[in-house]
Amino acid sequence: MKASPSLKRPLIVYPLVFHFVTLLASFAILIAVALRVDSGGPYTDERIIPIIAQAVARDAAGGLSIVMTPDLADLRIDAPDLWFVAEDDEGESVAFGTVPEHYASLLGRLSDLSYAQMRGRLAPYELAAVIRRETTEIGTLTILGHGALSELGFMVVFATNTIILPIFALLTLTSLVVTPWIVRRSLAGVSRIAREAEEIDADSRGHRLSEAYVPKEIAPLVRAMNDALNRLDDGYERQRRFIASASHELRTPIAVLASKVDAAEGEAVRALALDVQRLATMTEQLLDLHRLENNRQDVPFDPTELGRRVVGDLAPLVIANGGSISLEVVGAETCIGDAVALERVLANLVQNAIDHGGTHVVVRVLGTAFEVEDDGPGIPPMERERVFEPFHRLRPRATGSGLGLNLVREVIDQHGGRVAIRDAPGGGTVFRVDLGAA
Repeated sequence: MKASPSLKRPLIVYPLVFHFVTLLASFAILIAVALRVDSGGPYTDERIIPIIAQAVARDAAGGLSIVMTPDLADLRIDAPDLWFVAEDDEGESVAFGTVPEHYASLLGRLSDLSYAQMRGRLAPYELAAVIRRETTEIGTLTILGHGALSELGFMVVFATNTIILPIFALLTLTSLVVTPWIVRRSLAGVSRIAREAEEIDADSRGHRLSEAYVPKEIAPLVRAMNDALNRLDDGYERQRRFIASASHELRTPIAVLASKVDAAEGEAVRALALDVQRLATMTEQLLDLHRLENNRQDVPFDPTELGRRVVGDLAPLVIANGGSISLEVVGAETCIGDAVALERVLANLVQNAIDHGGTHVVVRVLGTAFEVEDDGPGIPPMERERVFEPFHRLRPRATGSGLGLNLVREVIDQHGGRVAIRDAPGGGTVFRVDLGAA
């Protein structure tokens, strides 16, 4: 079975990819514009400033001197044209390498500056230099220096990467944490109508799903479901009226037919008596279902008295078939329900036991439950649910309507009870019906 699609991909993954692509495109455009606007040449890498600052020391007289540190030696190898000037706030300075004469006017006045990035116009860009103030152990120094050069493209790409990655990480976190919360909150109405839909069944017709709590994008689906429920209710009502009307209309011609068959002298006509009886039984059972749905009357009743009436009414039929029937009362409690319908249930269970070969039938009352046990061939476990389907027959036979056990299930379900089938201890079948106490 194919899994249902999730909203995580369209609401989280797709927007996240879109944000990332948009950021990349935006920063690519900014870099392109920056590179086109700024065409002044390469920059001096600012990373030389801390190395130079650590290489400046004070001599015994308090002046500034240069100490060839390992980092400065490496820097000199990387940038053979390295030069710089370091100056403290008192005007003391020290120089390294050949300082271009263009910067001679700045010597002795570097402490007035704090930040500058200067670039040469022509190759080899010897005038490219950087000015920075650096705090060291011997005080604050202002350093003017020239070293390894960096193109603007690399610097801009590096700078933008340090910006775009945190932004993308923040967007990812937002999408993974905030978006699911927003989705759950936005679709809370969907969960509500899902719970409402679970409560709709054949016995709760007329219920509709709420449209007020769902997003407007989902409202058409809810309205379509409600329209479908309206059509189902209308169809059910038409079917119910048809069955009720047909059952009522059939009673009279069936009764007339039964009387004519009984009065007939021909053997062939009298042989139709069983078929006529099946029609009469089926009609009465359909009327029972109609009455239970529309004129149900729940009253307190004694299950023992109900059992006595059924056993008394059906005893002649059982005895005529060469069998026996008995009533056992283990315990009895007052129940509430439609006594007429439940009496029909018990009668159908006894009739079913007789029709399926039971020679000895026991009706047993146990508190708010009753059982019908027979000594017939039994019902296979795989058939125990199907026997409650309308017109399902476990074995072909000439008697019965095929609706008896279906009527039993319908009546017990409407009473909130349950009916179960199990094997009898000595062979045969036990039908157990459980009802609630008063």
